[in-house]
Amino acid sequence: MVRAGLSTERLVRAGAELADEVGFEQVTVSALARRFDVKVASLYSHLKNSQDLKTRIALLALEELADRAAEALAGRAGKDALTAFADVYRDYAREHPGRYAATRHPLDPEAAAASAGGRHAQMTRAILRGYDLAEPDQTHAVRLLGGFFHGYVSLETAGAFSHSAPDAQESWTRNLDALDSLLRAWPSP
Repeated sequence: MVRAGLSTERLVRAGAELADEVGFEQVTVSALARRFDVKVASLYSHLKNSQDLKTRIALLALEELADRAAEALAGRAGKDALTAFADVYRDYAREHPGRYAATRHPLDPEAAAASAGGRHAQMTRAILRGYDLAEPDQTHAVRLLGGFFHGYVSLETAGAFSHSAPDAQESWTRNLDALDSLLRAWPSP
């Protein structure tokens, strides 16, 4: 018999909260069962295994991040859109470190196709339309932005910028200014 109150959605949300508290890599069905004070077996009617749980957390995180980004981008273009989009990623990683880590979780092709990952790519390309980049330069720029956002946020959340001046916010702002300049003057092949 399934324990009252447990559902896949509730378990995934609790798993996402657990990821933010202890780190995404530490999330398992066993840890989730302890959180609900139930036997592990009682969760298997909702989740296949820890990999399934992690995939579902990744899908949730990608959806949350895409929703925030879409809201932040509404009515914006150019540098304003670039900054809003970047700030969403940075803020989400700071607020939800485990969920942010989950956005990097490898998905099988079927899960990836059903995820909000496509929305992220569409929004990034929409921002780049304001910079008048054609293919393949647009793809290069998508990769540049993704690499910068993830790299900066990963280093910052690990404390890499806390030991010296200027502060991380000033560097973030200056780097976004530099990215805007680069995108406006994208080099010819």
